[in-house]
Amino acid sequence: MTKAVGNKGLRVQRVHTTEGVHPYDEVTWEHRDVVMTNWRDGSINFEQRGVEFPDFWSVNATNIVTSKYFRGAVGSDARERSLRQLIDRVVSSYVKAGVEHKYFADDKAAEVFEHELTWMLLHQVFSFNSPVWFNVGTASPQQVSACFILAVDDTMESILNWYREEGLIFKGGSGAGLNLSRIRSSKELLSSGGTASGPVSFMRGADASAGTIKSGGATRRAAKMVVLDVDHPDVEEFIETKAREEDKVRALRDAGFDMDLGGRDIVSVQYQNANNSVRVSDEFMRAVENEGQFGLRSRQTGEVIESVDAKALFGKLAKAAWECADPGIQYDGIINDWHTCPESGRITASNPCSEYMHLDNSSCNLASLNLLKFLRPDGTFDAPLFVKAVELVITAMDISICFADFPTEPIADTTRKFRQLGIGYANLGALLMATGHAYDSEGGRALAAAITSLMTGTAYRRSAELAGVVGAYEGYARNADAHQRVMRKHAAANDLVRTYGSDDRAVQKLATEQWQSGLQIGARNGWRNAQASVLAPTGTIGLMMDCDTTGIEPDLALVKFKKLVGGGSMQIVNQTVPRALKSLGYQQEQVEAIVEFIGEHGHVVDAPGLRPEHYEVFDCAMGERSIAPMGHVRMMAAVQPFISGAISKTVNMPEAATVEDVQEIYFQGWKLGLKALAIYRDNCKVGQPLSAGKGASKGAEVEAKTEPVVEYRPVRKRLPKKRPSQTVSFTVGGAEGYLHAGSYPDDGLGEIFIKLGKQGSTLAGVMDAFSMSISVGLQYGIPLEFYVSKFQNQRFEPAGMTDDPDVRIATSVVDYLFRRLALDYLPYDKRAELGIFTADERTAQVSADYGTSGDVDIVAMQTTVEAADKPAPAVAHSSTELIELQLGKAADAPLCMTCGTKMRPAGSCYVCEGCGSTSGCS
Repeated sequence: MTKAVGNKGLRVQRVHTTEGVHPYDEVTWEHRDVVMTNWRDGSINFEQRGVEFPDFWSVNATNIVTSKYFRGAVGSDARERSLRQLIDRVVSSYVKAGVEHKYFADDKAAEVFEHELTWMLLHQVFSFNSPVWFNVGTASPQQVSACFILAVDDTMESILNWYREEGLIFKGGSGAGLNLSRIRSSKELLSSGGTASGPVSFMRGADASAGTIKSGGATRRAAKMVVLDVDHPDVEEFIETKAREEDKVRALRDAGFDMDLGGRDIVSVQYQNANNSVRVSDEFMRAVENEGQFGLRSRQTGEVIESVDAKALFGKLAKAAWECADPGIQYDGIINDWHTCPESGRITASNPCSEYMHLDNSSCNLASLNLLKFLRPDGTFDAPLFVKAVELVITAMDISICFADFPTEPIADTTRKFRQLGIGYANLGALLMATGHAYDSEGGRALAAAITSLMTGTAYRRSAELAGVVGAYEGYARNADAHQRVMRKHAAANDLVRTYGSDDRAVQKLATEQWQSGLQIGARNGWRNAQASVLAPTGTIGLMMDCDTTGIEPDLALVKFKKLVGGGSMQIVNQTVPRALKSLGYQQEQVEAIVEFIGEHGHVVDAPGLRPEHYEVFDCAMGERSIAPMGHVRMMAAVQPFISGAISKTVNMPEAATVEDVQEIYFQGWKLGLKALAIYRDNCKVGQPLSAGKGASKGAEVEAKTEPVVEYRPVRKRLPKKRPSQTVSFTVGGAEGYLHAGSYPDDGLGEIFIKLGKQGSTLAGVMDAFSMSISVGLQYGIPLEFYVSKFQNQRFEPAGMTDDPDVRIATSVVDYLFRRLALDYLPYDKRAELGIFTADERTAQVSADYGTSGDVDIVAMQTTVEAADKPAPAVAHSSTELIELQLGKAADAPLCMTCGTKMRPAGSCYVCEGCGSTSGCS
């Protein structure tokens, strides 16, 4: 796509666009109304009508982009109203900076770059991280980075500055991480002769500050990471910090305090605004392996001041993670062995989600590619097209550093000197499923490794070319040997990828070419960027790109929610499923039957015609067949050698997992060469989210909103060949007819046939067509009460008296038919809302109101009314809540602070499907 021409700038080739035709003119645009509500109280969170988007963008992507990324006061003329305005605002800033800093050979190259970048954003091929959409091209500071690493030294001035810098970053909606190991331990003396308080005590102040900023109106939590080295004398206190707080939560809860997440008393719990990680060395891990002793060292002198049993300390680390999911683990030896700039300082910390790891006081801007956009119709991965996309995106990312602003001067200085980038991808899980690969399989890992290697190899090759055009990063000369060594390590790891099919073999072959070319060009020019790639959570931007899966994650579940134009949502089977079935060789009729089964049951076990050996292809993060914890770890290990940074991912473990299981996961992470790892054991947290399903874990009845909810099911649920049915003869205004109603064995009405008029007459034909339409609608999940509400009281002839004692007068045949269906198939509470009662029910109502000596079955009537008073069944409002209903237990996920929906996992963070809010980096 782009070609380096010495120091004369880049020439850019057209790939997606046509000369003389703007990308906007190739798509169909439509206007939509965006109205977002909090389903718990019905309040409107956001409203903007008449926004303009391409017709192929989903309602959810439209809502999220409009509410999150459009700039200007809502309701004012300055407010952005079209996706064109948003893309133009960002792309024009990149092109302008590229021209000013002499990236392009000529104006023609700049124009092609602008068109290609616009086309890829317009068609959801990739997305920049959220700060780009928030800030670029506006009057705000041009902050483009989502990930920050800070530094703190063993002085009060530095500690107070840490609080200040974190606050500035949190205020801007970003997150930061740092290592506290330079702060002397509580077992060491101050210069005044007193005893130091230790880093854990200073964590309290930082945690309170973060909590205050969050409660001051932010729409996402104050995301932060706190790291402590395993040889710090206070490491045991650090490890147990959050676990002890969980003990406090239990005690307060048992004493009657409100300790649910969001409860008024939960604020008394400390250290909850940060992710904690212990940085372990290879020396420590070998001591664990050999059951030896390990020395804890003074921060001032480096001398061992205490020796501990390494395996016992590792056990405490695993036990704390088992109890409360913290701390995670970071493998210092592996991290720094792959460090391109060791002469400029060690890597000591990470951003909150653990994917960005580089020098202290630095930042990284991210962008992620939508892998499904590179899947050809024949089911193979288009590696050459992927290469061209990576070239363009990494070029744009590097340009952004030329005009970017930063929250602090030290961060600005380091980032401009080292130009760290974080290209990554989303939809890996969907891509593997669509190509018929199980997530936890050798073939799946081989394809993932090959694609990741191709991405990073291409990014570094382009970085080397950019160095020939606009110069290597300032810190390269000092770190040239180390940088080249790491490039050779990546290339060697690529050569070790074992392929299993023609597709992954082709991708890996092209990756080899990219690495070899990059090594040759880099040897001449150096590299423009000290870092090229990470695997981020891709929360909000994943929804913006309509991705089924985020980052490196597998599918959350096979059934999810889709928002509808005009409001409401429907439950659908992920569109990846039919693509996977076709890839596995199933015929269209088989695909339809399997998809219908999944739509009804939420899983593939015993799906008609699906071979058991293919079940694993459809394994998900949650549900009936969930991927084993080691399956997640093995996938991370497959791609880690091809990532400059690390991988944002939390390994979910079942509630029944043991402390020993956690130890094994953490130990294997080291053996397999990961840089960081975190686990979450189901239900390990005491405080549960305040949600409709909060009582499920306590055995109480599920609380739910009781107003009528329309449920949409786009997957057709066919009736069995033998099904119960009934036929009702009727007379309306002298016209005679028959109503035949067929039912599912256990789930209500499924079809109707109406005989009215002579066979072959227009009336008979119209009623046949009408019956077919209603039947298909019922089988696709349109509720009967919806039809009843629409068709009752319809007025046309024939009308008048009937021979039905429950419906004595009808305003039309249609009015009668749907009243009769309501009486036969709807429960009392729904009929009561529609004003439809049997003769006995009406008599009982009169008796209750005025008294009567009539012979009425009051007991039966009371039973019916009592049934109506029972709580309505729980209703799901997101994919996570749907899984809760399927599994019959609450999922440990926070509620969105904006719209109240239960969020879903995205890397080590969470993202809201409803409004796009995230709990960490985006």
